[in-house]
Amino acid sequence: MSTNNTYLAVFLGSKTGPRRAAWDALPEGDRRAKEREGMSAWKAWVENHHAIIVVMGGPLGKTKKVTHRGVGDVSNDMGAFMVVRADSHEAAAKLFEKHPHFTIFPGDCVEIMPVLPIPGG
Repeated sequence: MSTNNTYLAVFLGSKTGPRRAAWDALPEGDRRAKEREGMSAWKAWVENHHAIIVVMGGPLGKTKKVTHRGVGDVSNDMGAFMVVRADSHEAAAKLFEKHPHFTIFPGDCVEIMPVLPIPGG
């Protein structure tokens, strides 16, 4: 069970996969048109789901990794995040079916996980 039925959605997309390669290979005018189409669809998705969005989140920048050895630059597939509220994990996942992240943009998937209570909190 999540805390207050909240779920973290992480938008993932490979920077080197075939979907991204096809996107990058589009002529600039076509790519810009797809970007406009995608942003319009993304904004419409947000409008349609505004009541369940707890934290709008946003795009993620370059990543730093901190270990016992120190700080370094790393790369991963995370592109954006959002926090939503839903009645169940399954319901939260269904919110992202056919999302513009992967139906228009070259994103690979959206991973949804419950935000759990802090143990002993």
